Amino acid sequence: MNNKIRIAAIGDLHMQRNIVGTFRTTFGEISTTADILVLCGDLTNTGQIEEAKILAEELEFCKIPIAGVLGNHDYADDKPEEIKKILSSAMFILGDQPYIFKEVGFAGVKGFCGGFDNHVAMPFGEHVLKQFVYESISEALKLEAVLAELETEKKVVVLHYSPIRQTIEGEPLEIYPLLGTSRLAEPIDAFGVNVVFHGHAHHGSPKGKTGKGVPVYNVSLPVLSRSKPSQTYVVVEI
Repeated sequence: MNNKIRIAAIGDLHMQRNIVGTFRTTFGEISTTADILVLCGDLTNTGQIEEAKILAEELEFCKIPIAGVLGNHDYADDKPEEIKKILSSAMFILGDQPYIFKEVGFAGVKGFCGGFDNHVAMPFGEHVLKQFVYESISEALKLEAVLAELETEKKVVVLHYSPIRQTIEGEPLEIYPLLGTSRLAEPIDAFGVNVVFHGHAHHGSPKGKTGKGVPVYNVSLPVLSRSKPSQTYVVVEI
């Protein structure tokens, strides 16, 4: 029996009123080429309620299940809970709870900044820096907790921020610490995840892997538009 599923992924839609209708054809295509769609944050452009409502209407053109996370832009107007409530009518918002689809477990968090490998920021010095680092640690712990709940053989992680350095290469070196943290890769490797999707790094690279070889895809719309303009989403079968 073939128990594989096809996962379509895209991030950084940055929905706003002047691009209404842009994604309808894409969502329709995805419905015929994949079994489930995952969205990797920055679903709205400035975290406005109106933007979330527009996207919820656009997502009606997708006829398969949708799961995803918010990104930093979705927090810009300090209304993430309202954004989640609106989008929940069209998709499953990953966070404290995993999502199970055809015996595949999906876990996701927004993630946060913090740096990579031997250059991860540590909680030392000024209080504000400690808060910054603790937020990074908190997001990694949230991901670990959700992955620990999953008993499925196959596991998929959905993020906004990157868990590895490879998929942000192409961005200015000065902003690498703001694009993600390898703290997120620790639970990914520990729990035998099959594949990871993230967004956020608009000028990054399309694909990399964790230390233990888990494939990681940067599915930010600007990245996908450069690499394959005719298909602005990735489809991975697991």
